Amino acid sequence: MPVPETTSAEALHRYAVGRTIAASRGPAWRDVQLSVLALPPVAEIFTMPAVTEPFIAWTTAGEAETQERENGGPWLTSRVKKGSMFLTAAGAPYDFRYRTLTPEPYEVVLVLLSVPLFEEALAEVFGANAPSARLRDVSGFEDPHLVALLQALKYEVVRPAASRLYVRGFGQAIAVHLARQYTALTEDVRGETSGLPGFKLRRITDWMAEHLAEEFCLARLAEQAGMSEFHFNRLFKRATGVPPSQYQIRLRLDTARRLLRETKKSVITVANDVGYSNPSHFAQLFRKETGLSPTDYRRQR
Repeated sequence: MPVPETTSAEALHRYAVGRTIAASRGPAWRDVQLSVLALPPVAEIFTMPAVTEPFIAWTTAGEAETQERENGGPWLTSRVKKGSMFLTAAGAPYDFRYRTLTPEPYEVVLVLLSVPLFEEALAEVFGANAPSARLRDVSGFEDPHLVALLQALKYEVVRPAASRLYVRGFGQAIAVHLARQYTALTEDVRGETSGLPGFKLRRITDWMAEHLAEEFCLARLAEQAGMSEFHFNRLFKRATGVPPSQYQIRLRLDTARRLLRETKKSVITVANDVGYSNPSHFAQLFRKETGLSPTDYRRQR
């Protein structure tokens, strides 16, 4: 079916590959949505639409190598096994693909918390600072305490008549756990300029400028920030408006413009200096950015 930009919490599981084994229904599940999916051994690229609700994907059986990307960016790889989870705040649609690594069945549980429920948890944990609290995106992590809470909800979804109090109680516990463990205050409270702490962002962008001509490596940047690649990629984009790979291209082209104006180096040498061994590719990127070829740009000085 056509994939929309956004969808409801109730409909999200319809866009995943595989077969829905169980799904929450009825008034008891007003604050939490849960679905259990049996997935095929291999899945080519499929797109998951965005939701506004906090979203957990929990692997309950099997082991797989997964890859995810947002807006056609670089593929970010994680290895997941029973107990592994992905946590996603509201954001853009993203592409996903995977292959299983063991012969056992591959099963995933999707859990979404309603926005009012999560905001209630944020208010309790952060008080007056709750409007400045933001849930982090985390990939391929393990959290036994969170698994125990999710397992209780999984048991309830197969009951003939789910209890509203039971579902809401465990939903509240999950929301408070996410608020305590995976939520951070933004610049409104801490004086930071972005989703990344200011000192980390400056350190990383300074390093990128110093290693301009080196091949782009998202893993190396994420390691410096002490984050997963997926989480770092999103926070960097939130901070600068572009993903890290595009930021490096802009740095390279900014430096190329300066060299073309301030030096007599050949276009080929300038291209090499900023990391492009293929002059044609460099010229194509330069024209896309400035509307001029490198030679024509130099003539304007």
